[in-house]
Amino acid sequence: MITLETARDIKWTIDPSHSEIAFKVRHLMIAHVKGFFKTFDASIHTSGKDFTTAEIDLWIDTASISTGDDKRDEHLKSAEFFDAKNYKEVTFVSNTMGGSTPKGNHELWGDLTIKGITKNIKLTVQFGGILKDPWGNEKAGFTVNGKINRSDWGLTWNTAIESGGVMVGDEVNITCEIELINAGQNTAVMELEQVLDKDSKTE
Repeated sequence: MITLETARDIKWTIDPSHSEIAFKVRHLMIAHVKGFFKTFDASIHTSGKDFTTAEIDLWIDTASISTGDDKRDEHLKSAEFFDAKNYKEVTFVSNTMGGSTPKGNHELWGDLTIKGITKNIKLTVQFGGILKDPWGNEKAGFTVNGKINRSDWGLTWNTAIESGGVMVGDEVNITCEIELINAGQNTAVMELEQVLDKDSKTE
């Protein structure tokens, strides 16, 4: 019996030149410091092009953090923050994605692991659409937002300021612009053709 299940399973990869994983944290209680990670990748599979079925396994190179200040970046890589020497990756593995809200957003739930600590978080995903670029590559675009408290993952370093409050806020705002490439559609079709060819030879 021939099944078309293989053809419906699509693998997607991140286009790093058109994607960004960024964050911002309040500084001195009056402004924000922004940063991003330079190196990241993911394994993503969907049933057809239905992204509510997406299985996501994302990893981020901890040492690739950048805030535009070398001294601050080295501090963030140190044991007082991400401890990049001992914890080389931040990971996110999806659990479920909810249906669309009236504003067209989806709730994405998954396990975020930082410094060996794993906690379930909720992200908001806005789907930008699917189209082919001028070279025939099928792309899908998303904007992802969320908020976490860094202290939940042991990122607790801080210092008090004379006017009251602390130097670094606990809440971290996450903003991601993600562009995916359909990396599995051609492979799936080839595999299906091989199954059909093999089946025809055995008849």
